[in-house]
Amino acid sequence: MANIIDQKRIDQIINFLNSLKINSERFNKLINSKDIFTIKNFHEALMHSSSKNLMNYEKLEFFGDAVLRLAATNFIDQKYANMCVGDRSKLRSQIVSDEWLSQIGKKIDIESMIIKGPEAIGDKNSGDTIIADATEALIGAIYKCFNSIIEVNLWLDKFWEQDSEEFLKTPYKFNAKTSLQEWCQSKGIDLPVYKIIEITKNHGDPKRFFCEIYINGTKEGKAFGQSHKKAEKTAASLVIEKFIKEGKI
Repeated sequence: MANIIDQKRIDQIINFLNSLKINSERFNKLINSKDIFTIKNFHEALMHSSSKNLMNYEKLEFFGDAVLRLAATNFIDQKYANMCVGDRSKLRSQIVSDEWLSQIGKKIDIESMIIKGPEAIGDKNSGDTIIADATEALIGAIYKCFNSIIEVNLWLDKFWEQDSEEFLKTPYKFNAKTSLQEWCQSKGIDLPVYKIIEITKNHGDPKRFFCEIYINGTKEGKAFGQSHKKAEKTAASLVIEKFIKEGKI
């Protein structure tokens, strides 16, 4: 495939970037100037490797990973100046996670902008991963506009404001498996045992996997999920909620 960006694609990219509503005069001025170097960066960030294009988002994704962590650290430092390092680390791990990136990608409808090949289009199982990766590449491309995290924070802080408060109120909902493991360790009992059964082979089926959690040989919870990780996480959340109601936590 030729590495050429037509006018229709240029307009799509500019409209998409404007829809992010980044409150930066210099950023908005740059993208609306249709600077070709800037447009190419974002075109690359929205190009999946399956497209067989000469470029794809993998390099910008790798770059964006470091930018994301720096921007999140900056947000936490500004918002929670008195938070201890351990709690900062836990909070940051949540607001830079692949799951969080996928949620943001869905909010901005980045999937509609990603150019993919036939095998990726038909692979429902990797949909969330592609969305998260492209969102991370987009972050890298935004940084590259000015070699600065200012615009990244101007964009992401509005999401982090809400999401960090929600996490701090109910951290177990975001990292239930770790919370359950830490509870077992505090009680001096064996770690939870997760037993997974694949119910169906249908990708994307919310009941594809079934998980049961056993603690000290007793079944404490169960749940379905479209992946084994989601089934485990949901089951762990239900166990934590049950233990809270029972006054065990």
